[in-house]
Amino acid sequence: QVQLVESGGGLVQAGGALRLSCAASGRTFSTDARAWFRQAPGKEREFVAAINWSGGRTYYADSVKDRFTISRDNARNTVHLQMNSLKPEDTAVYYCAARVLNIDRDPRSYDYWGQGTQVNVSS
Repeated sequence: QVQLVESGGGLVQAGGALRLSCAASGRTFSTDARAWFRQAPGKEREFVAAINWSGGRTYYADSVKDRFTISRDNARNTVHLQMNSLKPEDTAVYYCAARVLNIDRDPRSYDYWGQGTQVNVSS
């Protein structure tokens, strides 16, 4: 079993920045893909960004490309999401997820999830 705990959410003005972190514990593997998803009220959970086990491959949703950066520190079992130039439409609960092997944009393919951290961007 793998436990994921997100941190770093909060309230920020449009144009500001936040850095989310996701710490993993339990039966963790370095050879796993990690991803961030988000869910706004009344909307489905959507893909934000993903990173492979080595950190050499990353994928982003078009809506966050060039503004968000995903990274990982396997020595600390931690994944980060640096969010710059935040917009009100980025407001959502952000979830960290993990799965073995390949990156995937479909949330249904992820085995482990954190409890989420709220991000609010005011206009």
